[in-house]
Amino acid sequence: MEENILFILQGLGLTIKVYLVTMVFSLPLGIILSLGRISKHKVINDIIQIYTWIFRGTPLLLQLFFVYYGLPVIGITLSPFAAASITFVINYTAYFCEIFRGSILGIDAGQYEAAKVLGMNYIQTMVRIIIPQAMITALPPLTNEAISLIKDTSLISAIGMAEILRNSRELVTRDFSITPFIICTVIYLLISTVVVLICKRLEKKVII
Repeated sequence: MEENILFILQGLGLTIKVYLVTMVFSLPLGIILSLGRISKHKVINDIIQIYTWIFRGTPLLLQLFFVYYGLPVIGITLSPFAAASITFVINYTAYFCEIFRGSILGIDAGQYEAAKVLGMNYIQTMVRIIIPQAMITALPPLTNEAISLIKDTSLISAIGMAEILRNSRELVTRDFSITPFIICTVIYLLISTVVVLICKRLEKKVII
């Protein structure tokens, strides 16, 4: 049993790496694209809208296959980790973009007027007033996406990456026992619980 648990946990580091890379890059990119999404520049707005439509409207697994198996056809070959990281960042940026866009649009127009009275330009208004407030209202849906990301990392096993689900499946095939899947389930639940607790703690701090 201990040997199986250790083998499954060997994939935990890879799962966490993909998770962290996705969050670190997707969050700021989502904010930036959300600003373009609400801008008055029609071309920029349309391009970002098409981008979010494509990546929110197609399966993440298909996107992963396209990046890892499809790009080599045109001469672009990526390592499994690079392909997974790029795919996840692009996909989650699209979701975060729409979350932040909705949060920004939900800010009362009086906030913009107050900033104008204080002599702030557009960038100062967004950075100092609008975005901080939008981040607060965006926390609940961001928490949901953060939990979804934990589960989605299991998809990287489809391109041969030895994360916890793939390792569990190997043990099930070898031992003809579902115990490794149970262990894998517990690990995912523990990670999800940690993320939820962190997000709740963050919510309490920013609300206070």
